[in-house]
Amino acid sequence: MGKYFGTDGFRGEANKDLTFEHAVKIGRFLGWYYGARLGKKAKVVIGKDTRRSSYMFESALCTGLVASGADAYIMHVTTTPSVAYITRVDDFDCGIMISASHNPFYDNGIKLLNSNGEKMDEETILKVEDYIDGKIEVPMAERAAIGRTVDYVAGRNRYIGYLISLSKFSFKNVKVGLDVANGAAWQIAKAVFDALGAKVYVINNQPDGCNINTDCGSTHIEHLQKFVVDNGLDIGFAYDGDADRCLCVDEKGNVVTGDHTLYIYGLYMKERGKLLNNKVVTTIMSNFGLYKALDKVGIEYEKTKVGDKYVYENMVNTGNRIGGEQSGHTIFIKYATTGDGILTSLKLMEVMLAKEKPMSELAAPVVFYPQVLKNVKVKSKPDAQNDPDVQAAVAKVAEALGDTGRILVRESGTEPVIRVMVEAESDEVCEKYVDEVIEVIKAKGHIA
Repeated sequence: MGKYFGTDGFRGEANKDLTFEHAVKIGRFLGWYYGARLGKKAKVVIGKDTRRSSYMFESALCTGLVASGADAYIMHVTTTPSVAYITRVDDFDCGIMISASHNPFYDNGIKLLNSNGEKMDEETILKVEDYIDGKIEVPMAERAAIGRTVDYVAGRNRYIGYLISLSKFSFKNVKVGLDVANGAAWQIAKAVFDALGAKVYVINNQPDGCNINTDCGSTHIEHLQKFVVDNGLDIGFAYDGDADRCLCVDEKGNVVTGDHTLYIYGLYMKERGKLLNNKVVTTIMSNFGLYKALDKVGIEYEKTKVGDKYVYENMVNTGNRIGGEQSGHTIFIKYATTGDGILTSLKLMEVMLAKEKPMSELAAPVVFYPQVLKNVKVKSKPDAQNDPDVQAAVAKVAEALGDTGRILVRESGTEPVIRVMVEAESDEVCEKYVDEVIEVIKAKGHIA
């Protein structure tokens, strides 16, 4: 991670941590880097979510891009995966998404994508940061070399058409609930499900710039749970602010997480001979219950660091075809270069219709183990993590749990804390072992 950009872009409170000036400079650098530096005119596509500040950042990025001689194509309110798709298929030099994902409305972020619709490489990100800090000079475009802005809502429509084309079934007479989080999916998701014939019931689809993710969407799934049950729906899907993640609710109101999705679709692929390498890709935060369920059906798995970036890198390097996070970032690499909430919805619908089974039955084999996670504020994350006595305590817990659970101790990527997590067959066991490790951290003087 760099000075400004983390694993998922430059993110912070709008005009406090991430400012209008930052956005202009990012546009200035990218317009030159992909254009004038190479003796050509760059083409850059931009999407945004529904936050009030997204409109400001869109204008700022366009200002910087055209001042450096690039043409800025504006998709308006759209999802992160749609920008990734259009960047790739319409031959853009790079793509930009303005969103802070599941964060509150007053935060925002700028995500950069390369010409393949993948997250921007670290080397280029560091050059962007050097320009922001005044370490690189970028010339202004002049006369006819100055860029222009282009309305590109057609790109969003093309993405909608792409999603519709991926469905193998009609959704006729299936009652589907959608919680679009007052965010980027608020128009797109319903358009897709309507076109496929579903009876669509939508909530939280009145964005006002300040209500994105507010008590709604995938971070507040309880509202969709109640909505599905109260209305007798067959299934429900909840997205986050930029719709790169999806959580599902079955017909009984139970939550179907990203871990469930990996099991359901991974098994479906295996049954059809489509699961190359016979593996799914998870992160270290996937629930122990997922691994137990995969073991029972003979599916192998790999574990990456937390972050869909690392899941995608594994898939590219190994040829594994499906991966994701418990939070709902699921990557179907045959169809997308990033997590895509609406695509995930369509894939879950596909399994449900192909097998003619309700979602509750498809998800039932994944029985989540109780989990306790506690954050410990420390003076030095590496010192606490690498302390021999702390490591010995962790090893002791792991040995005691055996194949009935697991312990995970990791450093936070954004805070001065160590996260201690235990999954086991009961909450009492989880609490006991988490507290044992934390006591050692305290006894060794690592607590801040």
